[in-house]
Amino acid sequence: MAQRDILEYPDPKLRLRSETVTRFDADLGQLVDDLLDTLYANSAIGLSAPQIGDLRQVLVIDLSDEGDAPQVYINPVIESKTAWGLVEESCLSVPGVVGNVVRATEVRVRAQDRDGQTFERDLQNMNAACLLHEMDHLDGKLFVDRLSFFRRLRIRASSKAKARRQSSAA
Repeated sequence: MAQRDILEYPDPKLRLRSETVTRFDADLGQLVDDLLDTLYANSAIGLSAPQIGDLRQVLVIDLSDEGDAPQVYINPVIESKTAWGLVEESCLSVPGVVGNVVRATEVRVRAQDRDGQTFERDLQNMNAACLLHEMDHLDGKLFVDRLSFFRRLRIRASSKAKARRQSSAA
């Protein structure tokens, strides 16, 4: 198990679509363990494989106060969405940015566990919003894509300025 580096916007790898997992082996188990280690090391509630540069459809979430209730979703598919609401979100891949986005707050998801067993689960409130946020990463989308046009422009300008500062410091 190891903590992995998190890709940050505007890294182009964050815009790539993830591939369906077909091999449920030790390598996949290691990815799940690394995702969980990275999640907990960053005191986060959700993390997807693309955020650490791995383009497989794998995500983990844990909204427990103690960080002892990990949920693993491989090849997740939303079966239904209801109860739309405004949710405040942030993202490890877009540090320092917080925004309100419209998300379903009740979902039914079908996915596989780390052993390949299929399951269905009903999620509500923040669990549902967190799952949807992480599933966006699997499609190459970021929560900032759901913000207003002008807010996206400000974020893009800020990230370009940061990238210029970093390249001139190197």
